[in-house]
Amino acid sequence: MRLRSLLFVPGDRPERFAKALASGADALILDLEDSVAASRKGEARAAVAAFLAPSGARSATLFVRINPLGGEMADLDLAAARGADGIVLPKAEGAGSIADLDRRLGADRAMILPIATETPAAVFALGSYGGVTPRLCGLTWGAEDLPAAIGATTSREADGSYTAPYQLARSLALFGGHAAGVAAIETVFPDFRDLHGLSLYAARAARDGFTGMLAIHPTQVAVINAAFTPPEATLAEARLIVAAFAANPDAGALQLAGRMIDAPHLKQARRILAAAGE
Repeated sequence: MRLRSLLFVPGDRPERFAKALASGADALILDLEDSVAASRKGEARAAVAAFLAPSGARSATLFVRINPLGGEMADLDLAAARGADGIVLPKAEGAGSIADLDRRLGADRAMILPIATETPAAVFALGSYGGVTPRLCGLTWGAEDLPAAIGATTSREADGSYTAPYQLARSLALFGGHAAGVAAIETVFPDFRDLHGLSLYAARAARDGFTGMLAIHPTQVAVINAAFTPPEATLAEARLIVAAFAANPDAGALQLAGRMIDAPHLKQARRILAAAGE
């Protein structure tokens, strides 16, 4: 399963679902939380349930973002999300939140993708996600709810870069995802009209070790997919590294094209190929 681009779609806007599917996103996140007004939650659940009802092959992985587990709406959302490939869990606070959702899902085979930095307590739990459930498929973060939770006026500098507290949250989410052995997903780039800025932002995320990114508009998808798709030259080198070690399984280090390669090079090569679906 590739998770380069994950596109949010408001659950109460079913006329946008087909366009979102046609965007080329690896996954859609049908949203029942922040983008849906309280008065429209029921309407959104009905629309999402109807969209998920048909069985058969899908052109994208389908997630549903439910409301937080501590509220009365979560179980209603989960009932509407039957048939989804995964659940996006907002306000996640580490292993306990994931275990709770895992229990509520029961026999449902849905995966779990937590948004793991939206409360102060969540930041201190970012290393606890590994080994809780095989449903966990990734870890992502957000820079909007946390400032509100602690009374900060903004999460960004004047130039758009993150202030120090949110740089920390981003870094811990990145390491938390990798520590748990799942995809580390970069958060959204809010200005969907600024595709150049998005390109730079996504490239930095890929450079830093994120494996995919959240999107808020279909026009962002192609830019994000490009940023998280390794170029052919990189893929070719990764194939050579994997092939070299396959031909010499007992070697700790090898020479390839005039340079030494060892276990970290092999690990990185395998990761690159996996990101390309190989």
